[in-house]
Amino acid sequence: MAKKQISKSGAAKLREDLDYLITVRRQEMAQKLKEARAQGDLSENAEYDEAKNEQAILEAQIAEIQFTLDNSEEVDDANISIDEVGLGSTVKLKNFSTGKVEMLQIVSANEADFSSGKISDESPIGKAAMKKKVGDTFLIEAPVGELKFEILEIGK
Repeated sequence: MAKKQISKSGAAKLREDLDYLITVRRQEMAQKLKEARAQGDLSENAEYDEAKNEQAILEAQIAEIQFTLDNSEEVDDANISIDEVGLGSTVKLKNFSTGKVEMLQIVSANEADFSSGKISDESPIGKAAMKKKVGDTFLIEAPVGELKFEILEIGK
Protein backbone atom coordinates (compact mmCIF):
# COMPACT_ATOMS: atom_id res chain seq x y z
CA MET A 1 0.00 0.00 0.00
CA ALA A 2 1.37 3.40 -0.97
CA LYS A 3 1.91 5.79 1.91
CA LYS A 4 -0.24 8.91 1.98
CA GLN A 5 1.47 12.23 2.34
CA ILE A 6 0.92 14.44 5.37
CA SER A 7 2.50 17.76 6.28
CA LYS A 8 4.90 17.93 9.21
CA SER A 9 2.52 20.26 11.03
CA GLY A 10 -0.39 17.88 10.39
CA ALA A 11 1.61 14.92 11.70
CA ALA A 12 2.62 16.92 14.77
CA LYS A 13 -1.05 17.74 15.45
CA LEU A 14 -1.97 14.06 15.12
CA ARG A 15 0.82 13.06 17.52
CA GLU A 16 -0.41 15.69 19.97
CA ASP A 17 -4.00 14.38 19.68
CA LEU A 18 -2.80 10.80 20.11
CA ASP A 19 -0.77 11.71 23.20
CA TYR A 20 -3.82 13.42 24.74
CA LEU A 21 -6.09 10.44 24.03
CA ILE A 22 -3.59 7.98 25.49
CA THR A 23 -2.47 9.92 28.56
CA VAL A 24 -5.58 11.88 29.54
CA ARG A 25 -8.68 10.30 28.00
CA ARG A 26 -7.66 6.71 28.82
CA GLN A 27 -7.21 7.73 32.48
CA GLU A 28 -10.64 9.38 32.50
CA MET A 29 -12.23 6.29 30.94
CA ALA A 30 -10.55 3.98 33.47
CA GLN A 31 -11.94 6.12 36.31
CA LYS A 32 -15.41 6.18 34.74
CA LEU A 33 -15.38 2.38 34.36
CA LYS A 34 -14.20 1.96 37.95
CA GLU A 35 -17.03 4.15 39.25
CA ALA A 36 -19.63 2.37 37.11
CA ARG A 37 -18.36 -1.06 38.22
CA ALA A 38 -18.68 -0.01 41.86
CA GLN A 39 -22.43 0.40 41.42
CA GLY A 40 -23.01 -3.34 41.58
CA ASP A 41 -24.56 -5.86 39.19
CA LEU A 42 -22.88 -5.36 35.81
CA SER A 43 -25.60 -7.19 33.85
CA GLU A 44 -28.12 -4.41 34.58
CA ASN A 45 -25.76 -1.47 34.90
CA ALA A 46 -26.48 1.08 32.13
CA GLU A 47 -23.65 3.37 33.23
CA TYR A 48 -21.16 0.51 32.91
CA ASP A 49 -22.46 -0.39 29.43
CA GLU A 50 -22.20 3.26 28.36
CA ALA A 51 -18.66 3.54 29.75
CA LYS A 52 -17.62 0.36 27.87
CA ASN A 53 -19.07 1.81 24.65
CA GLU A 54 -17.20 5.09 25.18
CA GLN A 55 -14.02 3.13 25.85
CA ALA A 56 -14.45 1.21 22.58
CA ILE A 57 -14.92 4.47 20.66
CA LEU A 58 -11.81 5.96 22.34
CA GLU A 59 -9.71 2.91 21.46
CA ALA A 60 -10.95 3.07 17.85
CA GLN A 61 -9.90 6.75 17.65
CA ILE A 62 -6.46 5.88 19.04
CA ALA A 63 -6.06 3.02 16.56
CA GLU A 64 -7.14 5.20 13.63
CA ILE A 65 -4.67 7.99 14.45
CA GLN A 66 -1.88 5.47 15.03
CA PHE A 67 -2.65 3.78 11.69
CA THR A 68 -2.61 7.15 9.91
CA LEU A 69 0.75 8.08 11.42
CA ASP A 70 2.24 4.64 10.69
CA ASN A 71 1.10 4.73 7.06
CA SER A 72 1.94 8.33 6.20
CA GLU A 73 4.96 10.01 4.71
CA GLU A 74 5.73 13.42 6.16
CA VAL A 75 6.27 16.22 3.67
CA ASP A 76 8.44 19.11 4.84
CA ASP A 77 6.38 22.30 4.86
CA ALA A 78 9.50 24.29 3.92
CA ASN A 79 9.88 22.41 0.61
CA ILE A 80 6.50 23.43 -0.77
CA SER A 81 6.80 24.41 -4.42
CA ILE A 82 5.36 27.67 -5.70
CA ASP A 83 5.69 26.46 -9.30
CA GLU A 84 3.01 23.77 -9.16
CA VAL A 85 0.23 22.80 -6.77
CA GLY A 86 1.17 20.15 -4.23
CA LEU A 87 0.44 19.12 -0.67
CA GLY A 88 0.67 22.21 1.53
CA SER A 89 0.26 24.69 -1.33
CA THR A 90 -2.02 27.66 -0.90
CA VAL A 91 -3.84 28.35 -4.16
CA LYS A 92 -5.95 31.23 -5.36
CA LEU A 93 -8.68 29.76 -7.56
CA LYS A 94 -11.25 31.40 -9.78
CA ASN A 95 -14.56 29.57 -10.09
CA PHE A 96 -15.85 30.35 -13.60
CA SER A 97 -19.48 29.49 -12.81
CA THR A 98 -19.73 31.99 -9.93
CA GLY A 99 -16.87 34.34 -10.79
CA LYS A 100 -15.76 33.97 -7.18
CA VAL A 101 -12.06 33.89 -6.26
CA GLU A 102 -11.05 31.75 -3.27
CA MET A 103 -7.84 31.05 -1.37
CA LEU A 104 -7.55 27.39 -0.38
CA GLN A 105 -4.77 25.31 1.11
CA ILE A 106 -4.30 21.74 -0.11
CA VAL A 107 -3.77 19.46 2.92
CA SER A 108 -4.01 15.75 3.73
CA ALA A 109 -7.47 14.31 4.38
CA ASN A 110 -7.14 14.29 8.17
CA GLU A 111 -6.15 17.99 8.22
CA ALA A 112 -9.02 19.16 5.98
CA ASP A 113 -11.28 21.86 7.40
CA PHE A 114 -13.23 23.74 4.76
CA SER A 115 -14.36 26.43 7.21
CA SER A 116 -10.71 27.49 7.61
CA GLY A 117 -9.93 27.15 3.90
CA LYS A 118 -8.16 23.78 4.06
CA ILE A 119 -9.27 21.18 1.52
CA SER A 120 -8.10 17.61 1.17
CA ASP A 121 -5.78 16.49 -1.59
CA GLU A 122 -8.33 13.68 -2.08
CA SER A 123 -11.32 16.04 -2.53
CA PRO A 124 -12.52 16.66 -6.09
CA ILE A 125 -11.04 20.18 -6.23
CA GLY A 126 -7.84 19.20 -4.40
CA LYS A 127 -7.24 16.15 -6.57
CA ALA A 128 -7.87 18.06 -9.81
CA ALA A 129 -5.64 20.99 -8.76
CA MET A 130 -2.60 18.84 -7.94
CA LYS A 131 0.40 19.35 -10.27
CA LYS A 132 -1.27 22.32 -12.00
CA LYS A 133 0.57 25.60 -12.60
CA VAL A 134 -0.54 29.24 -12.56
CA GLY A 135 -2.87 29.87 -15.50
CA ASP A 136 -3.97 26.22 -15.79
CA THR A 137 -7.67 25.45 -15.79
CA PHE A 138 -9.39 22.26 -14.70
CA LEU A 139 -12.87 20.79 -14.60
CA ILE A 140 -14.53 18.79 -11.84
CA GLU A 141 -17.80 16.93 -11.78
CA ALA A 142 -20.16 18.13 -9.05
CA PRO A 143 -23.81 17.40 -8.26
CA VAL A 144 -24.69 20.78 -9.83
CA GLY A 145 -22.80 19.86 -13.00
CA GLU A 146 -19.34 20.52 -14.33
CA LEU A 147 -17.35 23.26 -12.58
CA LYS A 148 -14.39 25.02 -14.16
CA PHE A 149 -11.56 26.57 -12.13
CA GLU A 150 -8.43 28.53 -12.99
CA ILE A 151 -5.31 28.70 -10.86
CA LEU A 152 -4.47 32.37 -10.36
CA GLU A 153 -1.70 32.08 -7.78
CA ILE A 154 0.29 29.43 -5.88
CA GLY A 155 1.92 30.12 -2.54
CA LYS A 156 3.22 28.46 0.61
